[in-house]
Amino acid sequence: MSNYVFRQILAPAGIFPGKTTKATDLRALVGSMRITPTKQELIRLGPKHDGGYLIPDDLDGINYCFSPGVACCSDFEMQLAERGMQIFLADRSVEAPPVEHPNFHFQKKFIASSDCAKDGLITLDTWYREMLEPPSDDSPEALLQMDIESSEYEVLHNISEKLLRRFRIIIIEFHKLNQLADRFAFKLMAPAFRKLLKSHAVVHIHPNNHRKTLKIYGLEIPANMEVTLIRRDRLQQAKKPLVFPHPLDVKCNINKPELTLPKCWYA
Repeated sequence: MSNYVFRQILAPAGIFPGKTTKATDLRALVGSMRITPTKQELIRLGPKHDGGYLIPDDLDGINYCFSPGVACCSDFEMQLAERGMQIFLADRSVEAPPVEHPNFHFQKKFIASSDCAKDGLITLDTWYREMLEPPSDDSPEALLQMDIESSEYEVLHNISEKLLRRFRIIIIEFHKLNQLADRFAFKLMAPAFRKLLKSHAVVHIHPNNHRKTLKIYGLEIPANMEVTLIRRDRLQQAKKPLVFPHPLDVKCNINKPELTLPKCWYA
């Protein structure tokens, strides 16, 4: 069976040729990722549609942004650079960022689970060390924004917990979430979320409307979601109702209907 048939036809329909993930496991994972209301206001940075993200207004003191996955838009990074941050970008599929800024530092490499100079691969830990050598316990705060087309799982498996804690704010677009219902895929993907949630809490989720939502066990799982997290020591919990879509949310694909975040992710 081709990956296309599984991804485009079977998974969206809730059909899994292999073993299906247990309902208790899938519900526990979704429950662990429920959004925590925070006193920090959310602000939007980046373009109006795809590539723009909501983040907590807690940027003071963050001096560095690491942003693997460049593609054709760097508006998010540009706005952070204009705030004085040093921006580290990496993507082997492009020759350079689409725009220039004195605070941009680009490497033509893919962020991966292991270092391989011959293939242009580098881990997040190695990249961080090379850019901020030597990293000390009082290294300045950083932000991580990552959209690397499904490679996020292997990268998160490999990243050290010490480095994760250096990122005050993390924004990741998670891909192929509709495959969580497949037991084999779940075992590969779930540890990445568990590792993240040890040190960070989810404060916003925006489903990407490019693909359909999987419905299983009473859950609704969008295929791709932009997830914003804040380190738990910076989290200021608030008792307030969450409403989706957030007023600052904008659909990624302007040619398709907006996809509202299902209640199982926040209610």
